[in-house]
Amino acid sequence: MHEVGVMIEVVQTVENFARRNGVTKIETLVLQVGELSAMIPRYLEACYPAAVEGTMLQDTNLKIEVLPGNGICKACNKVFNIIANNSTCPNCGSRHWEVLCGKEFMIKEIVAC
Repeated sequence: MHEVGVMIEVVQTVENFARRNGVTKIETLVLQVGELSAMIPRYLEACYPAAVEGTMLQDTNLKIEVLPGNGICKACNKVFNIIANNSTCPNCGSRHWEVLCGKEFMIKEIVAC
């Protein structure tokens, strides 16, 4: 489960940002995770308590926003959700598409108290 290592890096990044900006207490950390990324939201949530233990984020809430995995069909230019449509364009049935979004993994927001 590589999510543990990733969450530890996220915590270190947030702590560094907080120190540089004079933030002493954080209430909520908001992450954005794409449906097509290598990160699994429930695993991130499961390892979060261990990753924040003993850090300034220890008492924070974690919110995860899942971003859709959308593609654009190379045959008809229709934008569609790749997962919901089983990797097939719902307009023309083509399986030739390009990913537009959904591979993201980013810190969206740090809510300070």
